[in-house]
Amino acid sequence: MSDPIDRRHFLLRSGALGCCLAASPLITPVSLAAAPWDTRLVVIILRGGMDALDVLQPYGDRDYAGLRPTLTGGPETGAHDLDGFYALHPALAPLLPLWQRGELGFVNAVATPYRNKRSHFDGQDLLEAGTENLHDARDGWLNRALQNLGGVETRTAFAIGAGELRLLDGAAPVSDWSPDVRLAISPQARRLAEIVMEADPLFHASLAEALELSEALPSLTAAGPDDTEPAMQMLRVPKGQAHVRVADFAAQALRQDTRLVAFSMTGWDTHNRQSATLPRALDRLADTILALRTGTGPEVWGETVVMAMTEFGRTIRENGTAGTDHGTGGTMLLAGGALRGGRVLGRWPGLAEADLFDRRDLMPTSDVRAAAGWVLHGVTGLPRPVLEQLVFPGLEMGPNPGLLL
Repeated sequence: MSDPIDRRHFLLRSGALGCCLAASPLITPVSLAAAPWDTRLVVIILRGGMDALDVLQPYGDRDYAGLRPTLTGGPETGAHDLDGFYALHPALAPLLPLWQRGELGFVNAVATPYRNKRSHFDGQDLLEAGTENLHDARDGWLNRALQNLGGVETRTAFAIGAGELRLLDGAAPVSDWSPDVRLAISPQARRLAEIVMEADPLFHASLAEALELSEALPSLTAAGPDDTEPAMQMLRVPKGQAHVRVADFAAQALRQDTRLVAFSMTGWDTHNRQSATLPRALDRLADTILALRTGTGPEVWGETVVMAMTEFGRTIRENGTAGTDHGTGGTMLLAGGALRGGRVLGRWPGLAEADLFDRRDLMPTSDVRAAAGWVLHGVTGLPRPVLEQLVFPGLEMGPNPGLLL
């Protein structure tokens, strides 16, 4: 007899649901856990596949300008030069002071072991599982890190949204927190729209954009940290500012006993009109990082590293709707006062056709898990053999890039 189909497999694995559900603003979990060390780690999962070549524009590559008729960037189009080769997307301009202070950096041309099928669901599962294949994806790599750390006491964990954060699935105990979400579209109507639009990237992307624009949580309902406090406290959130409230709440926890924070952000699936959709996602990411910095305060921020990861990059060439499709190689964004930033790490593979993956994508030159592993090593002190064999089984981390101070 086959195993029962659980709710997640019914909702997320069904052929009736496609990429805009995986990139939906409702699937935005947030989790926090306490630990007995000083350095704080914030992991942000960027759901939808962030376009590395638009966020971190390689204008110094001679092949770059000819690949994207409407999306080509660089200083001449308003992007901000970082090092003479890369330029930062204009929407991330608020983070430039962090770059100048060494509190912002990137690891470029990275990917999970996931290849070719380019499914959001599988790509996100593998990213959060930290394994080499989906068959071994039973729990999340951040949970496995907790399992291998002595003296960890999980204070509380928060999940915002209707879905789970697989990153923290596993034996280490994690609690959930869901907001009071009221949508103008019913779940039945939403699912019908998904079924109708699944096969058409243009309509699919349009639906994803409409759902992303609906991210206006009227209120968040939070339980007190223990039973002695009031059961519910209403927190009013300005329209479209749920991400800032999440960052503020996380910062409050990081100022106390919490050492690990994980949550997801959506809006990165840019099949259509990328020049209009990507800046909104980048605005939210910049707001979130700055809110974390302000909310933690100088002392705690100085002991914090933020790691933003996405399931895959996007195609080198833009498509017929001025967007980009699912790709392979991407970039990791790092921030924080504990970061040795002001650098773009990772070997650049080039954009000539012979240098591309499958002649269409940025070629990955390193495993995104290696950068995550070295960050975990610096934050928690977990030894390399534990990271390579238990947290990220089968990984070869390579030389230490010195990501943290």
